[in-house]
Amino acid sequence: MKKAEVGNLIEFRNGLRGIVEKVNENSVIVDLTYMGNYRDLELEQKTVVNHKNYKVLKESL
Repeated sequence: MKKAEVGNLIEFRNGLRGIVEKVNENSVIVDLTYMGNYRDLELEQKTVVNHKNYKVLKESL
């Protein structure tokens, strides 16, 4: 599995997408405002995702 880097677009948990803002040892911090409907989904602006639980869709935007 490829580890995400800052700026990558990732997908996780049932199709949610976001931009990686910080890479930690076991997880990444993701900005969800990339998704136009993130407010409709009643999500926080940022979330933490374990490296095992995402896939990289696009490298450094």
